Amino acid sequence: MKIIKYVLLLLLILVIGFSIYIAVQPNSFQVTRSKTINAPQQVIYNNVIDFKNWEDWNSWIKEKPEMIVTLAEQTKGIGGSYSWKDDDGVGTIKTIDTKPNASITQEMQFGTYPKSDVNWQFKSNEDGTTDVTWTISGKDLPFDFKMISAFMGGMEKQIGPHFENGLSMLDSVIQNDMKKYSIKHEGITQHSGGYYLYNTTSSKFSDFEKNMTTMLPKVGAYAMTHNVTMAGPPFILYHKWDEENNAVIFSCCVPTNSKIISNDENILTGKLESFKAVKSVLKGDYSNLKEAWETTMNYIADHNLVMVEGGARLETYLTDPMNEPNPANWVTEIYVEIE
Repeated sequence: MKIIKYVLLLLLILVIGFSIYIAVQPNSFQVTRSKTINAPQQVIYNNVIDFKNWEDWNSWIKEKPEMIVTLAEQTKGIGGSYSWKDDDGVGTIKTIDTKPNASITQEMQFGTYPKSDVNWQFKSNEDGTTDVTWTISGKDLPFDFKMISAFMGGMEKQIGPHFENGLSMLDSVIQNDMKKYSIKHEGITQHSGGYYLYNTTSSKFSDFEKNMTTMLPKVGAYAMTHNVTMAGPPFILYHKWDEENNAVIFSCCVPTNSKIISNDENILTGKLESFKAVKSVLKGDYSNLKEAWETTMNYIADHNLVMVEGGARLETYLTDPMNEPNPANWVTEIYVEIE
């Protein structure tokens, strides 16, 4: 009997000791993870702000495919939310505040436990990358919450790895999304032609992008500073395309409503007569333009069409990358003059 009493006393002491240990645990927690992602700030923000995208990179969902996720009628922006249910219970998360492209504040509740605060920070770097910081914090934690947390190794151990995996998967999703592209051949059309301002140069193919990104803004700046109304999106007019000799001659052009007499010797005035053309449309990064041109030429050959010798070859940029940072959404039209 004495042994039983001693055992019971020991168990009581252990229970009391454990209860005291749990009781003195912090009444609050915070877990933070950060990752630098090679993508523009706005692209990452646009993904995270819409809960419809979370299933692609949420570590908990990937770990528990049996989890039931229910999207609310609104998933994007302030008021957007979703809920989930698994063997551990039911949870919800809702966006309650945002600073466009810079931060997102959310509120998460699991079961009947106190709500936790979730915060995202997006900091743009000079090299085009973005520092993404994901934080969750809570306070006024009840005894049973602290007890479960203690048994499972603490909130850092429970949440930290999920945040790390989630940020890594978010990185992969963003990279893959920005690489998406499509090429569509729209067949024969009539290009309207018209007047344009331009500057022109010849260069190696390897220097084309550098020269183009320097020259085109100068034409646009001239039009703006001289109150010239642009009649459409800017375009490149190719005069010579000689891959064998690594040489290209091209003009950077801004269409105008009428003939403009330039007072800058480096900005000239040209005119395109209306012409019959094969039209192709690239949606995606400019790095895919080479393939778009190749498949356009194949389309012309496959349909027994004849290009006009010395005829117009245009590359029209419908999307301003300054307003649309995701290259997957850039739209470029290609026109090749045919007989």
